[in-house]
Amino acid sequence: MHKVLASIVLAAPLAAVPAVQAQSAEQPNAHLAIAAGDYDQAERVLLAEQRIFPARPEILLNLAAVHARTGRAAEARALYHRVLALKPVAMDVVDGQTIASHAVAQRGIRLLDAGRMAGR
Repeated sequence: MHKVLASIVLAAPLAAVPAVQAQSAEQPNAHLAIAAGDYDQAERVLLAEQRIFPARPEILLNLAAVHARTGRAAEARALYHRVLALKPVAMDVVDGQTIASHAVAQRGIRLLDAGRMAGR
């Protein structure tokens, strides 16, 4: 099982977009940057991590959250679909439950869709 901690990052106007905090040297910094609203810093850290680990769902999910939060819904959607193309990974979340990476990605897509519909 992949051990990660999930949290929710509020995304205006999307309601909540999932972000995941992984247990690596850089990922907590990205998670903290997302939580603090420092999306430029989070994106820099996540892109560097993605170059090393291109298929880690927690990196892709966090990067999708950054894209969604910064108004780049198409890029966020593409990352969520990349996660869905990978084998699902079980993630331990903050409240002690386990959730699949696919469930987080699907929720992100639903929230993007809801934000798009609300904007019409």
